[in-house]
Amino acid sequence: KVRDCPRSPSHPPVDPALLEMLRRFDLSWEYGPCTGITRLQRWERAQELGLSPPGRIRDALLEHRDNPDVTYRWVWGGM
Repeated sequence: KVRDCPRSPSHPPVDPALLEMLRRFDLSWEYGPCTGITRLQRWERAQELGLSPPGRIRDALLEHRDNPDVTYRWVWGGM
């Protein structure tokens, strides 16, 4: 199980639909392994390799770049 990072008080809760979309991205092996890197790093690597990761994932990651609930993968975090 991945440990939950304490949420900063300045970050409001994230929309569950967004977290589900990110979880599906985490579980999509077509974009390569996700261990040891942020979601955005994984997205960028997949893009560089020509794997065409969904643009909406990148948009969400950039929009919430300061929120660890979005930036890092939480596949097993109780979702």
